[in-house]
This record gives sequence, C-alpha cells and structure tokens, in this order.
Amino acid sequence: MSGPPGPDAGPTVDGGSLPDLRLAGLAVAAWLAALAGLHLGPRPAALLAAGAAGLATLTAGHLLGVLGRPAAPVRRYGWIAVAVLLGVVCGAASTAARLVVRDAPAVRALVDDRATVDVELVVRDDPRPVRGVPGRPATLLVRADLVALTGPDGVRVAAPVRVLVLAADPAWRGLLPGQRLTAEGRLGAPRGGDLTAAVLTVRGPPARHGPPPWSQRAAGVLRAGLQRACAPLPDERGGLLPGLVVGDTSRLPSAVEEDFRDTGMTHLNAVSGSNVAIVVGAVLLLARWSRAGPRVAAGLCGLALVGFVILVRPSPSVVRAATMGAIGLAALAAGRPRAALPALAAGVAGLVLLDPELAGDPGFALSVLATGGLLLLAPGWRDGLRRRGVPSGLAEALAVPAAAQVACGPVVAGISGTVSLVAVPANLLAVPAIAPATVLGVAAAVLSPVWPAGAEFAAWLASWPAWWLVTVARHGARLPAGALPWPGGVPGALLLAGLTVALLVATRRPLVRRLVAVVAVAVIAGTLPVRLVAAGWPPAGWVAVACAVGQGDALVLPAGTGRAVVVDAGPDPAAVDGCLRRLGVRAVPLLLFSHFHVDHTGGVAGIFRGRRVAAVRTPQWPEPAAGRELVRAAAAAGGAGTAAATAGWTYRVGGLELVVLGPPYPLRGTRSDPNNNSLVLRATVAGVRILLAGDAETEEQRALLDRAPPGGVRADVLKVAHHGSAYQEPAFLDAVRPRVALVPVGVGNSYGHPNGAVLARIARGGARVLRTDTDGDVAVVLGRGGLAVVNRGVDPGRRQP
Repeated sequence: MSGPPGPDAGPTVDGGSLPDLRLAGLAVAAWLAALAGLHLGPRPAALLAAGAAGLATLTAGHLLGVLGRPAAPVRRYGWIAVAVLLGVVCGAASTAARLVVRDAPAVRALVDDRATVDVELVVRDDPRPVRGVPGRPATLLVRADLVALTGPDGVRVAAPVRVLVLAADPAWRGLLPGQRLTAEGRLGAPRGGDLTAAVLTVRGPPARHGPPPWSQRAAGVLRAGLQRACAPLPDERGGLLPGLVVGDTSRLPSAVEEDFRDTGMTHLNAVSGSNVAIVVGAVLLLARWSRAGPRVAAGLCGLALVGFVILVRPSPSVVRAATMGAIGLAALAAGRPRAALPALAAGVAGLVLLDPELAGDPGFALSVLATGGLLLLAPGWRDGLRRRGVPSGLAEALAVPAAAQVACGPVVAGISGTVSLVAVPANLLAVPAIAPATVLGVAAAVLSPVWPAGAEFAAWLASWPAWWLVTVARHGARLPAGALPWPGGVPGALLLAGLTVALLVATRRPLVRRLVAVVAVAVIAGTLPVRLVAAGWPPAGWVAVACAVGQGDALVLPAGTGRAVVVDAGPDPAAVDGCLRRLGVRAVPLLLFSHFHVDHTGGVAGIFRGRRVAAVRTPQWPEPAAGRELVRAAAAAGGAGTAAATAGWTYRVGGLELVVLGPPYPLRGTRSDPNNNSLVLRATVAGVRILLAGDAETEEQRALLDRAPPGGVRADVLKVAHHGSAYQEPAFLDAVRPRVALVPVGVGNSYGHPNGAVLARIARGGARVLRTDTDGDVAVVLGRGGLAVVNRGVDPGRRQP
C-alpha cells in the first residue's frame, strides 16, 4: 500500500499540465542503443548492454538505500536514469543477439567466397523495382527471410537470417509476402548497418512452394480490385488513389511523384499511421453515431484495424504503421488521451526490441516523430490558436500539419539536404482531401470483389479529393524558392533537431516568442526576394543552359517566351523535367537527339511531361535499338512527328537558328560507332554561336575538320563532346576556340569523366570551363558586357552517390 507522493516526488502528470514522459527515456534509450549496435557490431553492443546493466544495478541500489540514503534531487530523477539505463540494456542486448545470428560463421564463409548456392526463402515484403537502364527490365529488390541454403559442397545449412535478393526475371515481380520459394544465386556482402546477412543475385525465376498465406491472397484480390476500379479514371488521379489507400504507386505517373516529393507530400503515398487513424477513426465515428457502447466500438475498431492491415498487406512496415496509428485511437477510445504518449513510448520500445533493424529505418523515425508531434505539440498549438480567436476547426487544421512537419523536419532535412518552405502550407491545403480520398478508396477496394460497379463509383468520388491533392502538389512544386539548402546526413539532421528543440523551449517565454517571430519575418522578407529576384533563375538574356541531369546530356536553347529547343534528354525523366520547369519551358517546338545512347535518351518522358513537343529529330545511325525505340514510343505517345536529320539540315524558330554540321558521312568501324555518328549542331542565338558536339570522338571530329562545313566549326560556346572524355582531337578544340565550354557530367561517375588534361587544354585556350557535376545547371548569358556564365549550384537533395 502506498501513500501520497512525498514533497520530492515532483509534479504529477495524470492531473497536471505536463506530458507523461515516464516511459519516453526508456524508449529513446532502447532506440539509440539498437541503432548504435547495428553499426558497431555484436561484441561492442554486448559490452554496452553489460556496462549499462552494471550502472543500472548500482543506481537502483543507491536509490533503495542499499548504499546509503540519497539526497532528494537524486531520488527525484534517479529512477528516470534507471529507466534510461534499462532501455540501453534492452536495446543493445536484443541487437547483439540478432547480430550474432546474422554473422553465423557458416553463412559468413559462403558470403566471403561469393559462393553460388541454392536457397529456401520466405518473402518478407513486396518486390520493389529499382531504377535501371530505360528499355531494359528493371532490377527487382526483394527482402526475404532465409530458411536454409545449400552450398557448392552439397551441405544444407539451416540459417534463419535476412537476405536481400536482386532479381531481373519478371517472375519475381508478382510474389506476395509470406510466399515460400527456392532459387539459385550468388551470395555477396551486404552494406552493413542492418540485419541483412547477405545479398543474393539471381538470374532465373523462383520456384514457388505452396500458396502464400490467406491474408496475403485476400490483400491481393482487394488491391487488384482497387486497381480495376481506378482504371477508368484519368492517369494522375487513378495512379494516385491506390498510393493513398494501400501504398501501391505502380501506376503513379512519375511527374506526380516528383511534385509530391518537392512539396513534402510524398508521405501520402506510403502507408503510415495516419492512414490507420483515418480508417479506424471513421469506424469509431460511425460507432459513436450509432450509440454503440465502448466495448462494441473498441471491437469494431479492432476489426477495422485488422481488415486494413490485411488490405495493405501485413508487411513489417505496415505492422509498424498500424501500431503507431492505433496508439492514439486506443487512448482516445479508453477516455484517457494522456495515456497516448506512454503508449507511444511503449510501442516504440516494443517494436525496436522485436526488430532492432527498425532503429535505422527512416520510415520508422518519421512515423514515430509524426505521432509524437501530434501528441506533444499539436494540442498546445491548437489551444493557443483558440485562445487568440481562431475557430476550433481551423485551429486543429493549422496545428496538426505544422506539428507533424516540425517533428519530422530534421529527418527529412537529413535525407534530402533541404528545408522545404512549402511543405507546411502544402500539407495544410491537403488536409481536407486526405480523409475522404482514403475512406472512399478503402470502400472501393472492399466493394470490388462483390460489386464492381459500386467500387468504380466510390473510386470516382474519391478521384475528386485526389485531384485536389495533385493540384496542390503541382502548383507547390512550381513555386520558386520552395526549398532552402541545408547540410545533409546525420549532422544536418542533428543540427536542425537541436535548433528546433531550442526554439520550442525558448518560445515558451512571450518575449522570446515575439523576438523569434520578428527574426523569422525578417529572414523571410530578406531571403525570399533575393531568391526570387536577385538570383534571377533563369537569368535574363540566357542563350543556352546545360542541365544538371547526372551522367548525361540535356541542353536547352531559348525559342521565345515559355518555349525552347531541347537537345538530348539525359538519363532521368525527373531531372530533365525539373530543369525545364526551372526555366519556365512550357512548349518544345523541336526536340533533337544527338544519338541513341541511354544517357541522352533515357529522360525523354520528362520532356513530354505537361508540355507539347511539336517535332522530334534523330540521327540516321539507328543504334542502340533500345534508345531508338524509347524515343519513338515517347514521340508517338506525345503526338510528335519523328524524322532523321542529316548534315546540312537547318531549322529556325523564334530568333534561334540551327544547322546540322555532322557527321559529314557515315562512320563505321570506329571505337564507338553510335558516338561517332552523333549529330553535331551549330546553334545561333542573338548572334552567339554555340557548337553542340554530342558524343563525337576523335574520328568524327577529324572528319569534320577534313570536310569543313560552311562557316567552319568556330564557336563562342562549346558543349564539350562526350562529357569531356579523353577522346578529343586537339586540332578540333583549337579550331573551335570557345570562350565558354560546358561539360555535362555526373557526380562520381565510373568513366573518369571529364579528363583533366582535356579541360586544361581548353582552359589554356582562354575558355571559361563549367561542369554540371560541380556547378549544377549552367547558363550562358549575353549581357551589355558580352558573354557571361551563371551557375545555379548543385541541388543537395539530388546529389548522386
């Protein structure tokens, strides 16, 4: 029997105004200890657990009076320290145990030998395509649990560890979680930092053994039904709705995906705790409306939770989201909202101990932080707005997205290297549409097996809030100065987290709050005009822009207001689309391709995103076929006519004149025939001559000198051939004698581009050399003082590895 708390017990949390943080220390300690163990290895993790256990024992003994009666402040906070130490013990010990299993000697020896093995697997999550070469089958990434493997010596080894499967065969695409199968592949070493014991590269199809679990089959039926119900809808809405409801983005247009990423709304396309809260909350609202008792309401909510988990497939990430989303609702249904935070802490600790790999999962961190922000920050902000006369509903709508964004901001900044200025308003505008789209989408999925027409009607209704979300993302992504650069990685995340906590603590004082408001307004008023006006992107008087699209080419030539001729498309649709957006290009009267290599054609779909392309011109050389077919398919889908261009072909539009200089004749038997049959173009804009050399190497450059075109190859601006490779003809560079040289090249590419000696030779000739890997988008500008260059800078959120 215990009496009332003593004078040193501190403020109570059940009836006071302070949040109940009694379990938070244990949960955070377990999380950080598990994260440290994943990166340090099993032995340091075990030592960390042992050391924390010793300290916890000594501290508890002191608090219990075994080592003498402690002072009042020590008694007040001592048990918090014990809880933190116990969290370290639990997190480090569970991680060490799982790492010992991961590093089993039998498996490790085969991994070190890169052995070819036969494996028995159980699929853990949906196969996910990773970006590959356009026109070729995508590589599929499949996370699986290894049951056993048979090595080259024929010995079967039971090994309950996790593996990452890289597969190219399309038969892997339709696998469901829980499916048992066998396959043959070569083992490789994982990157570390998680519980993956090996990477298995397979070439052939899997051999399935039995059906997947009934829950996964049911999910497959419902998800396929939702896709059928969305099929009649416009592409943007029909592709977004399955993503909102079940995280299925297989039909989501890449343009919409990019818009959502730029506006901080990409979390809507992944199943999270908010999805669970919306669905279960709708059931709870219906139960209360029908005057059902607490037990009946709790039972209905439980059934809805289980059903939703089945619908979106009970993979580990979905179970995590269900746990986070159910925490607040469970406390709310029990009539004790203050119990939500301890429940969150208990849920975090339990999930981390059950699966220590979650400690390093950004999705887990975002789920936890968003839920914590809603519990800790949103209520106070909502009440503060109400006290200042803001209507209740509007105060809730303002506080919820702001709290979630502030809580998740450090992790997002660490991942992207930017701090978004449009994320909060964009998510605020999205709030009214999320719940209707989700609920109606779930209804469409549930109705699809029994009433297809009703499912299509529900999907049609859901498409209107989905249209609003697409509209918000599209316009938000086009706003200038929408994101500020920020240090990336763990240092950047910790820096923003520290600043956020400091501001949240400091602004509890009215004077500091007013000071922060004044400083924030001053920074915005001072920064945004500079970014919107002074930065001037695109700069006035630009005559050519080399887009930073990675290891590839994409050049833009102005052809009037909102119009431009584009030469090559780079390897990535999103990258070239982003460059054209930043330049304000809405129409492309002519799209040219120097040759059909994928680093010049892979991004062709990005040029057609939301733009009318009037005509496409290609080289006569037809290889490689994959790039040629990619261009033809995109042109046909966009309604653009396609034709080949040859030496002497000319084109004029809006003050721009183009002439094809080469190849002067077909070149065969060279080091690279596609490169040496590149279209070499001379563009003239406002009197500035620009030579675009494609990927022409020494053979084509010599041919151009031998059969010099009218006017020669002299130019003010040179797009250096083949990303500045070593295959340049010195006499050709001397004949061009550019004042500005542009080198489109990717960060850290494996080809050794650009060649230092080539750049040095061009620079010695008096040219200013700029490269897109270090300077970002580069513009050549004609001003009163003649030619100048302006570089936009590398976007830290899109740096290549």
